[in-house]
Amino acid sequence: MHKSMGCSIVLQQSSPVAGVPGVPGSPGRNGAAGRDGRDGVKGEKGERGLPGGRGVSGTQGISGDKGASGEKGERGAAGPVGIKGNSGKVGPRGPAGSKGEDGGKGQKGGNGSKGSKGEAIQLNWKQCIWTNNDGGNTGKIQECQFKKTHSTSALHVVYSGVTRVYCSSGSCCSRWYLTFNGSECSGPAPIDLIVYKSASNGNPHRTRQMEGYCENIPSGNVVVALHVGKCARWSSTVYDAHTGWHDYTSRILITEVPPSQQQ
Repeated sequence: MHKSMGCSIVLQQSSPVAGVPGVPGSPGRNGAAGRDGRDGVKGEKGERGLPGGRGVSGTQGISGDKGASGEKGERGAAGPVGIKGNSGKVGPRGPAGSKGEDGGKGQKGGNGSKGSKGEAIQLNWKQCIWTNNDGGNTGKIQECQFKKTHSTSALHVVYSGVTRVYCSSGSCCSRWYLTFNGSECSGPAPIDLIVYKSASNGNPHRTRQMEGYCENIPSGNVVVALHVGKCARWSSTVYDAHTGWHDYTSRILITEVPPSQQQ
């Protein structure tokens, strides 16, 4: 408060106003390191830690020298008898012995018992006939169905009919043969006939016959068939063959007979 000219003037002091902050200054240099402090008081013993993991196994050491043999011990008591073992394998057959001397003649034996009566093979036959002509050069001509009653019997088969083969030059050949259920006879051999001629002999038609016995045929239905074909052992050519002529009869005759004698 100031007094002037008898008047009192009261001056009120105003609060200071903050200015804009200035730009920060550069950091100062680090001060010198202080001295090490003194060791603190020794702490109490801590609790025991957890066991560590198992370490890696070390390498095996070198084997030591073999020790000296111990003294031989006393013989122990005999053990119980063991179980009987299995039989061994049969050994190889030994060499044949020398032939022994002939023994004395034995006494004549008595008559044997009478055997049972054998089964007789009754006459069993069939004939198949036809009159047609067949100009086939190869293949089946005709067949005849037959029922065979015994497995050990044989079949006697006869074919009779007109056959011919023709060629205009050189010579020619055809073969007629019988089959049994599709196969030629093998007990003992095929049943067949051959017609061979030269061209100069013209075109003759002749009645011819073939027959034979065939064994080893099972009982039951048997198909006996007449075939014609080439003469394979003479030529591979198939020639002009003909079976039958006009209305003349051709036939296949089949008869079941007892088996042949055993040699």
